[in-house]
Amino acid sequence: MTSTTRLTVAQALVRFLAAQHTERDGERHRLIGAVWGIFGHGNVAGIGQALVEYATVPGGGTPSAAPVMPFHQGRNEQAMVHAAVGYARQRGRLSTHAVTTSIGPGATNLVTGAALATVNHLPVLLLPGDVFAGRPADPVLQQLEVPFAGDVSVNDCLRPVSKYFDRITRPEALIPAALQAMRVLTDPVDTGAVTLALPQDVQAEAYDWPEEFFAERTWSVRRQAPDAGELARAVEAVRAARRPLIVAGGGVHHSRAEEALAAFASATRIPVASTQAGKGSLRWDHPQDVGGIGHTGTATADELARTADLVIGIGTRYTDFTTASGTLFAASGVRFVNLNIAAYDGHKLAGSPLIADARAGLEALTGALAPHRHRAEPAYVTEYTDDKERWEYRVDAAYEAEDIDIRPTQPQVLGVLDELVTDEDILINAAGSLPGDLHKLWRARSRDQYHVEYGYSCMGYEIPAAIGVRMAAPDRPVWALVGDGTYLMMPTEIVTAVQEGVAIKVVILQNHGYASIGGLSESVGGERLGTAYRRLAADRTYTGVPLPIDLAANAASLGMRVLCARTVRDLRAALAEARGADTPTCVYVETETADTVSGAPPAQAWWDVPVAETATRASAVKAREEYDRHVAARRRHL
Repeated sequence: MTSTTRLTVAQALVRFLAAQHTERDGERHRLIGAVWGIFGHGNVAGIGQALVEYATVPGGGTPSAAPVMPFHQGRNEQAMVHAAVGYARQRGRLSTHAVTTSIGPGATNLVTGAALATVNHLPVLLLPGDVFAGRPADPVLQQLEVPFAGDVSVNDCLRPVSKYFDRITRPEALIPAALQAMRVLTDPVDTGAVTLALPQDVQAEAYDWPEEFFAERTWSVRRQAPDAGELARAVEAVRAARRPLIVAGGGVHHSRAEEALAAFASATRIPVASTQAGKGSLRWDHPQDVGGIGHTGTATADELARTADLVIGIGTRYTDFTTASGTLFAASGVRFVNLNIAAYDGHKLAGSPLIADARAGLEALTGALAPHRHRAEPAYVTEYTDDKERWEYRVDAAYEAEDIDIRPTQPQVLGVLDELVTDEDILINAAGSLPGDLHKLWRARSRDQYHVEYGYSCMGYEIPAAIGVRMAAPDRPVWALVGDGTYLMMPTEIVTAVQEGVAIKVVILQNHGYASIGGLSESVGGERLGTAYRRLAADRTYTGVPLPIDLAANAASLGMRVLCARTVRDLRAALAEARGADTPTCVYVETETADTVSGAPPAQAWWDVPVAETATRASAVKAREEYDRHVAARRRHL
């Protein structure tokens, strides 16, 4: 007879999660490292009580026993997902966190974080409370009533942004649902947000669980090898190319394929450009690294892309920023070889697919080319090497900042930070004008130093993600770089960092508004409407004096130590002090516009933001003329 244990659904779920592990390349990791939570009536008596049972000491053991399921208290449900995602990315997708919320607004606050996780192929487990399955009281507090469907709740908002969704309406349904959830979380192709919606009455219901359900399980994260035929076609394409270019995407990092890419690039001397997610795949000073590609890329990489006859995409989704909205890969007859674990991405741009794990595929490709001693032509190598050197002079010019008593520009802030950091530092950013400056200018020193979330580009990601990254890498300096607009979206997790003693470093750059969108608005005829943080003028436009907002005081009020830098000299000292701090520390700096001192180089490739086809204002008319000129250069690769 099968042995059973009587537990509530919530208790069984927490105990099950504590027994799940991943394995890749012989290394074993705990899959669910901790649970984040904010409690309400939808989860406090279920998951909350279960965490009390399992977050202290297991089985009545000694106080020194390791906790079965660690718990972290959050302040905002979206931010908790960001923290879990940051942790998962830093752990190479082999470990993540779960997030529990109440029903109603707590659950719907998960949607943005879930979308970010799924877009970026990063695992996170979401455990929102749900309305009563048994419907003893209907409606209950915070219930959405849908007259035509009695089985719909607000949690259904999570369906389109989840890679797996289930609602556990009976205790025994948890067993197959939990196993499916683990399968998806550990699948290198299908991973993303996974949602198990938990009706509050079912969470507290007891059931006799088979002991086998709680046995330790190890989920193997596979390294798929390439098909022999696809590999042969890829080798043929590489050997035939005269101007090949590698585009390294986030899949290089997810696969831990950086060393394999470096070996392939060194052996073939093919230049390597990187997407936002792929930056750092090679060190900035590797001879074949030519920097970022696309709208926010370098002149070197973008010019190579325009003239490439073969593009070798490795772990990239070819987003519009990478392809310059279909205008970048312009050479007649250009072809694509796409090494990707996902067949969906491997067939993009009518490419020749090489469906495989990035590391396994690169090792196979390197080995298959070795007998041919294939290398890029010397003249081509000289060309991109010289272009790269010229670009580095432009980076130096943007970074240059003497110890003088003036406010720094945003690139100068990056330049001072560049002088200070080592291979150990990790930089986190997601939105605003910083991703463009970082992609063009930052000199990535290690595979995981550059952490820019640009798949969803979510304002407010940086601070909670920094907490998650620091939890995954507790001995490394972790920097969250945020503009004032991003900071105002979600500063609340500063309280969490202070409470848990997570020594992140937050750099707030104050430029009094949405600088990135302001510039875009001006370029497309929007005349910067609604993008400045200024008082209303007499004509009801936001053109008055800057708002008297004190973000430094705000960060200090949340418990953070704050260092204010008014000049370049102050900034250099403040960043050095923050780097050495062992408590959460903020550096606040008001930046100067690039109109008065050196700024970042402009965009080196186009990005499609449709412009009004008819308008009376001269700015929009001019913008449309420029738009039509760029659209004419777009092509479909067939």
